[in-house]
Amino acid sequence: MSGKVQFKNRVKVSERHGAGEWTLEKILLALFIPLGIWLASTAFTLAGAEYDTVLAWFASRLNAALLVATALVFFGYVALAWKVIIEDYIHRPGNKALLISLANLIFLALAAASVFFIVRLALGSAPLPAGFGI
Repeated sequence: MSGKVQFKNRVKVSERHGAGEWTLEKILLALFIPLGIWLASTAFTLAGAEYDTVLAWFASRLNAALLVATALVFFGYVALAWKVIIEDYIHRPGNKALLISLANLIFLALAAASVFFIVRLALGSAPLPAGFGI
């Protein structure tokens, strides 16, 4: 913090650092709404479809690109939401920084894994390497 903390009517005055994050959250949410509707409609369309049909759907570059965009927007939005939750409810600066870093690392790993598996399916290979899973 730089400078003296200011109060107005015994309430701490905002340091105005959250406006950019708030704007980014709203932009990501505005992007996620149509992508989420597209994802839900696709899930209903592909429910009960044959394996080859689903692989053909993933092979489409447009579908794969939209799915990657959906995953990145979703995990970006969730990372920002958890950052706000941690900032609001964790009051020790060391714990706060550690938890925010850990949450960012987890969501980055989940986003990277999502993109990796989407690309593998789009290229026509199995989602997991041989020897993993059933």
